[in-house]
Amino acid sequence: MEQNKNMKYGQAIGRIEEIVNQIEQGKLDIDSVTESIKEAQQLIQLCKDKLLRTEEEVNKIIGEKQ
Repeated sequence: MEQNKNMKYGQAIGRIEEIVNQIEQGKLDIDSVTESIKEAQQLIQLCKDKLLRTEEEVNKIIGEKQ
């Protein structure tokens, strides 16, 4: 996950989509599936955190302008 912390939102979404496609197409063995699902979970949390921070920043900006 350490390398993912600096990942941009769009990159994280792209990687999640890549993982989903690999799983759906059966391109991963069972060990890889487990690791890929863990990675996807971490990326999903990263995206949620980024969205939450962005929402807070937007609300703060909007609040300052009112």
